[in-house]
Amino acid sequence: MSITEVSVEATPSFAVGVSEVDRVLGGGLVPGGVTLLGGEPGIGKSTLLLQVAAGVASGGRRVLYVTAEESAAQVRLRAERLGAVVEGLWVVAETSVSRVIELLDEVNPDLVVVDSVQALVAPELGSAPGSVAQVRECAFRLVTEARSRQMATVLVGHVTKDGSLAGPRVLEHVVDTVLSFEGDRHGGLRLLRASKHRFGSTAEVGVFEMREQGLRMVPDPSGMFLADRRPGVSGSVVAAVLEGRRPLLVEVQALVGASNSPSPRRTAQGLDTGRLALLLAVLERRVKLGQLGSSDVHTLAVGGVRLGEPGADLAVALAVASALSDVPVPPHVVVFGEVGLTGEVRQVGRADERIAEAHRLGFTTVVGPAGTGTPVGTLAEAMDILGLH
Repeated sequence: MSITEVSVEATPSFAVGVSEVDRVLGGGLVPGGVTLLGGEPGIGKSTLLLQVAAGVASGGRRVLYVTAEESAAQVRLRAERLGAVVEGLWVVAETSVSRVIELLDEVNPDLVVVDSVQALVAPELGSAPGSVAQVRECAFRLVTEARSRQMATVLVGHVTKDGSLAGPRVLEHVVDTVLSFEGDRHGGLRLLRASKHRFGSTAEVGVFEMREQGLRMVPDPSGMFLADRRPGVSGSVVAAVLEGRRPLLVEVQALVGASNSPSPRRTAQGLDTGRLALLLAVLERRVKLGQLGSSDVHTLAVGGVRLGEPGADLAVALAVASALSDVPVPPHVVVFGEVGLTGEVRQVGRADERIAEAHRLGFTTVVGPAGTGTPVGTLAEAMDILGLH
């Protein structure tokens, strides 16, 4: 077929009834599409998917929830706690992929949830559950059924110690969407991101709060991140960052202390350690804060969020400078900007939205690159304005 004859009709999708999930998926799940959801143990993947399954079933569609790691009674107890006991949601405790495929003929679901694909087995292979051969075979069978039946499918995947999806890499290639569910297991914040999405953008992020009754959508993440902030304390700076397409205000904290070791410690929780090392080198050489070389430096992005974009550079550097000088940054100040190796403050994307978010929450001064209310050209200028030398 000539490419000029290929239809460009939009792929239909249906909402799952959980607004933050629909946001990340660009409207909802696609019939025939396969989604892989990864996350650390205990982070709330099963809770999220049970709420999604109940939302889809409440909309009049049939859902088959395959639990390969728990009993059906355990799923029922969780569903009662979450308010997810609804008609149209079918549950089966099964580990054989052949039996799961047989059940598809009986239930004829619009959505299948498999928790988890590593726990399924193809009995004829003879290898242990979770082996590369088993995961590959089970995934291929489920993907084939999803395509032929035009049935949306969600697979739960385990992750390794470094946070990447366990199992063969082919697992990520055969699915249409790869989602990651992140957060601090001991905190309430959860973030849902898409690293691959054939039906839409990967720039959105969903924000949830884990509660006893399940996951609650967070309409104002910035307010949540700043709820416990203590103004007037050195080492604390509010950064205007982007999570996907969302502008967020996040508190960045730093603590600097004398080191008793010839190799001072550098810790970065929620921040990139390599980026922190770069910023400390700029502070030492370009701003002449030589005492950092013999000091322990600890940094933290409050709330369990992970800041990976360069727009957080200026906030991290100023938080370290504030902690070292023991001079607090004024509580009405928000900062953002990328810091280069020569100490310059560089432009970052979507500055207008960051500034608007700061003003919405009552901050009166925005320090950053050209175009902000208080523009600065270098890191040294920003420190001078805030009195951190």
